[in-house]
Amino acid sequence: MAAGSGTSIAVLGAGSWGTALSMQLARAGARPVLWDLDTEHLQAIGAAGRNERFLPDYPLPSALTVEPDLESALRRTAEILIVVPSHGFIGLIEQIEPWLEPGQGIAWACKGLEPGTGQFLHRPAQRMLGNERPLAVVTGPSFAVEVAADLPTALTVAGTDAAFSARIARLLHAGNFRAYTSDDIVGAELGGSVKNVLAIATGMCDGMGLGDNARAALVTRGLAEMMRLGRELGAREQTLMGLAGMGDLVLTCTSDLSRNRRLGLALGAGRSVAQAVAEIGQVVEGVKTAAEVHRLAQRRGVEMPISEQVYGIVHEDWDPYQCLRDLLSREQKDESY
Repeated sequence: MAAGSGTSIAVLGAGSWGTALSMQLARAGARPVLWDLDTEHLQAIGAAGRNERFLPDYPLPSALTVEPDLESALRRTAEILIVVPSHGFIGLIEQIEPWLEPGQGIAWACKGLEPGTGQFLHRPAQRMLGNERPLAVVTGPSFAVEVAADLPTALTVAGTDAAFSARIARLLHAGNFRAYTSDDIVGAELGGSVKNVLAIATGMCDGMGLGDNARAALVTRGLAEMMRLGRELGAREQTLMGLAGMGDLVLTCTSDLSRNRRLGLALGAGRSVAQAVAEIGQVVEGVKTAAEVHRLAQRRGVEMPISEQVYGIVHEDWDPYQCLRDLLSREQKDESY
């Protein structure tokens, strides 16, 4: 019997990632109910039996249903998985809060920080819903199109309540999809956020034609930045060296399926941020996250020179070639720093 046999789960967000995770939940034996703010988009998915906007080549499993009414989607299901851009996370929490059952957990597959505060998403969720409600993030090296195609994937479910995290992991864990659990939600959210900023940097490196040596240096020194910030915030090194950290960083920095890397490629080739985002046609999380990571590092006194240069290029119109010169001209130091 499948691990998620019969369990109903509301998946809030019918983009490429929400759709792909819904497909995996159905494969694992759960009964996902897919909702989206864009009612026309959701109705088109239901009519076509596939997400023609984002994943046109992959028919939806019969166990997956769509529900345009948010309250009905929540009333019909036992579990909740939020899959929206990180800047929409808090607004959606506010919408669903009146319909939550006491003690009902919330999981999300969003990678980013709360706009304005730079807090990891579990912090505003706790602020709004209380510290007793189980929370979990689903994160790690994964592209929606590969999950939709049922290619091998491994992710981490990190949360505040071990039983809830294990329950969400079991709903996903089946076939070619492995789901591991962790209690280091800070490390998991940190890895999933910072890697998007670093992917922009490696994309720019390749767009400028700087070579494989430079890309490897950026990925490695970017990981060092991630771990410095992680130590300051109480994340575990093991988490940042695992799927949620290094795994996601390597994937996002090296594959052209990554929107953040593609943004960097376009910037390195001389296009503006607005032009690059328009060409990609989907949310590029690293744009907003670059600003939040920059502010967080400044507040905590953590040196993150690569992330700082990405922030400057994306938000302050700094010249990429001057940023490269600034990075290369930094004083010599021990690699352990």
